[in-house]
Amino acid sequence: MTVPRFDPARVAQLIRDVAASEITPRFRTLAAHEVREKNPGDLVTIADESAERVLIPALEALLTGSVAIGEEAIAAHPDLLSHLDQVERPVWVIDPVDGTVNFASGRPLFAVMVALVVAGRPIGGWIHDPLDGTMAVAEAGSGAWDGARRLRVAEPVPPERMRGQILRRLFTHAGRAALRAHGLNFHQDRDALRCAGQEYLRLVRGEWHVTAYGRLRPWDHAAGLLIHSEAGGFSAYLSDRAPYHAARGEGPVMAAPSPESWDALLVYLRRYFKEGVDL
Repeated sequence: MTVPRFDPARVAQLIRDVAASEITPRFRTLAAHEVREKNPGDLVTIADESAERVLIPALEALLTGSVAIGEEAIAAHPDLLSHLDQVERPVWVIDPVDGTVNFASGRPLFAVMVALVVAGRPIGGWIHDPLDGTMAVAEAGSGAWDGARRLRVAEPVPPERMRGQILRRLFTHAGRAALRAHGLNFHQDRDALRCAGQEYLRLVRGEWHVTAYGRLRPWDHAAGLLIHSEAGGFSAYLSDRAPYHAARGEGPVMAAPSPESWDALLVYLRRYFKEGVDL
């Protein structure tokens, strides 16, 4: 696989510029007609659409021969996901406003996420919080950074001391009750933040130890899992311990500070998972 050359700083500046022009001016100023449902409970706003519309041609212009696909374009044309398996063309994957429900309701938990993928493998990742200015950037093999600050995952700890977020639906009812009884910090509802970008930022700043996801839409996870890896973390599919692939749509995938802590957590949690969770 030939890895294309790209300038992570130019991509980061483009994301900042688009967020400043298309997203933040609309935060808490949306009119009713500027928010609609794509599907029941799945919102899109004018900010999502306008930011994606600007980002697609701008990203393609930064890398000759690349193609850009965004969450909103994929919603209208699901066949665009076939680009993720291509070997010959780099693919930009865009989530223009991750956490749209939060954004639309005025809750300050949203992010812009962009990944550069080649043959299903993320080689570049960007997560931007337009409100606090965070810009987490990773290039495969070069570490994860927010400006001059190197991002690092939390130090490994025993499973019972881990913090974070794991999909509630993975657990049996009795398992959820047992976890609550043990007072574990990582068992929360998936919608506690309702923004994968913000969840990944907590991982790579060392505030959380663990997350786990079931439905792996590439715009939600390609950037975050690369940045997590470059910050020193480990993630894999629960079923076969394989590394993340952007064209593989179903999880669960779990992220932890190290391979050893990932294994220890999986052993610890097996007793609580529902029957049918592929382990």
